[in-house]
Amino acid sequence: MQIRYQTTGGIRPKCMLLAIAFSLILCACSSLNAQYDGFTSLADEPTKTDELELLKKRIDDLEKTVKSSGKSDSKKPSDSDKGSKGSDSGKDSGKDADKKPKDSAKDSAKDTQKWTVKLGGHVQMDYVNWAQADPAIPNTQDYFEFRRLRLVADGTGYGNCDFRLQMTLEPESQGESPIGQVTSPEVKDAYFSMNEIPVLGRMRVGNFFVPFSLEQVTNDTMNIFMERSIPTQGVFAADREVGLAFYNCNDAKSVTWSSGFFLDSISEATKERLDDNQGCRVSGRLTWLPYYDEASNGRYLVHTGLGVLYTHDQDKRVRFRARPQIREGTRIIDSGVLLADDYTTGNLESAIVWGRFTVQSEAFLSSVHRLDGSTNQFNGAYLHTSYFLTGENRIFERFGQHGAQFSRNVPKTNFSLTRKGCGWGAWEAKARWSHLDLNDVNAGQYNDFTFGFNWYWSDRTRMMFDWIHPITSQQAVFGATNSDILASRFDFNW
Repeated sequence: MQIRYQTTGGIRPKCMLLAIAFSLILCACSSLNAQYDGFTSLADEPTKTDELELLKKRIDDLEKTVKSSGKSDSKKPSDSDKGSKGSDSGKDSGKDADKKPKDSAKDSAKDTQKWTVKLGGHVQMDYVNWAQADPAIPNTQDYFEFRRLRLVADGTGYGNCDFRLQMTLEPESQGESPIGQVTSPEVKDAYFSMNEIPVLGRMRVGNFFVPFSLEQVTNDTMNIFMERSIPTQGVFAADREVGLAFYNCNDAKSVTWSSGFFLDSISEATKERLDDNQGCRVSGRLTWLPYYDEASNGRYLVHTGLGVLYTHDQDKRVRFRARPQIREGTRIIDSGVLLADDYTTGNLESAIVWGRFTVQSEAFLSSVHRLDGSTNQFNGAYLHTSYFLTGENRIFERFGQHGAQFSRNVPKTNFSLTRKGCGWGAWEAKARWSHLDLNDVNAGQYNDFTFGFNWYWSDRTRMMFDWIHPITSQQAVFGATNSDILASRFDFNW
């Protein structure tokens, strides 16, 4: 019994030990197998660097997708963007859409109610030399003067309105003041215009050029001689007057018409008249462009026109007189004072621009109804030509500030002297014949021949040179005279 117990007892612990050892071996093997599998799976997975590369690639793909979807949304709005009655976002977007046009409309309305004002000015310096003065003519001294020295304010606003105010700074008024007497400043342009009125076109009120005569309504910075022709300014054509006028044209601007009602000769210096009899002027002007080359913007054109000016004289004292075509000096032809109630002047105007060559002409006929019942008739005319040596052409406005008129000449290259190069501006040769006939009251005739040239430094700066040769007949103020005058001007404006 004892031996079997010992044998049994010895075998049993060994079996237990073997079982424990086998279990430990299995656990170890399974652990090793798990570690082996883990190592295998780690070997199969990408490294951290690879993961970053994959992540960047996915981000790039996502950005491309977002961009492409944004473009498609901008071209074709989605249903969510369209909004619906039940969608708050749709309501908000609808409100914002409604607000924007209203705000922009308000802003544009405010803009049309603002005046846009541009300040400018004008300076003309003249030197005149009587190279050969007829001994019969007095007061033929040489002189220098500021022919024009002015400040200008131009403005636009309210969608279809404009204004202009031009005041003089030159010391003498119209050359009429005694030496040393200052009557400046004068009111030149002082007007308000409303444009694009149905049927009427443009309405203007204030002090401005009476719509009559092509040369008269063309601003002095755009005329090519130092002074307007004999029968134009101060003789048959009215200057600036206080009144009301209308201007219009057809759609092609080939036909223009204008008319106005003005007070007679309100002084630009005193700017008032205290009198029960103010007098009046009524004018009308009609122009037609039978040919205008659109392709060259008017480098080739033919202009025609006619006008009428009726004057009910304020003081019943009518007078036609003129000096040589300079600003200062003695008048060499004079009708004397004619006691007349009214007079009527008609004119024909024409101009041809053919490339660098231009010819312009007007003829005037005036009939004066005198208080004694008689009638006197006077006439005048001018013809002038110009030729651009540098190839430019005169610029014509079909419907400008005062209707059909000439505009600024523009050089192909401005005058300049710099290290980078130089430009010589534009050179224009010119010639003119002017005529005034007052023989109906035995006051003689006056003929004038002017030759010269203009040098344009830019469209707003030029030098002008005129050789003026006035000739009067025996019936004129100083009899038959013959003189030579040299005149020059430096002219700039801004």
